[in-house]
Amino acid sequence: MKKCTVMLFVTMLVSCGIKPADEPGATKVKEAVNVKDKSFDSLFKSISPEEITDNVFKLVGKDFTVITAGKIPAHNSMTASWGGLGILFEKPTTWCFLRASRYTLELIKQEHSYTMSYFPDEYKEQVLFFGSKTGKNTDKMKETTLTAVQTPSGNTTYKEARLIIECKLTELTTVGPDDFYTPEGKSFIDGAYEEVKEYHKLVFGEITGVWVSR
Repeated sequence: MKKCTVMLFVTMLVSCGIKPADEPGATKVKEAVNVKDKSFDSLFKSISPEEITDNVFKLVGKDFTVITAGKIPAHNSMTASWGGLGILFEKPTTWCFLRASRYTLELIKQEHSYTMSYFPDEYKEQVLFFGSKTGKNTDKMKETTLTAVQTPSGNTTYKEARLIIECKLTELTTVGPDDFYTPEGKSFIDGAYEEVKEYHKLVFGEITGVWVSR
């Protein structure tokens, strides 16, 4: 009788679209942990830049980068989908391509440091929200449901992130239409300039820390 009862229970789970946890391909239910109550050290562990295993084309072009600068509560985040990782001056380095009018860029220039954070897919709506409006003249940061937290070195990121790259500003370069050799590049730069009367910036940052969720 006990065996029949167990089989009936499993059958009910499958019929409801729930796979038993030990079945191949089953999605395990997340442990009910409120990250808002957790410390930074309990949520993340430090790794070296060489240990980052993500495909950079997916990381930047599909997952999108959340760039954050400033100290809590006077911090700001933006969404970026152009940039990359590499080596500059023999140091692991990130680069991104930002509109000159970005408020986050103002804070980067003030602080000379920032974070580039990446999130699980379940937070994609919040990631895109950071790119929907400016924080210069709105309370955008109060509208997010993500939990801001400072790293041990004092930079701002979010407890819900899965990968955090801390950067020290090393170079800020202004680009112009003459720097581009494709019609698309020249057209984009000219069009963006018409809106804010200032050309885009290339931002390079030395990687000073990398954190992944535990």
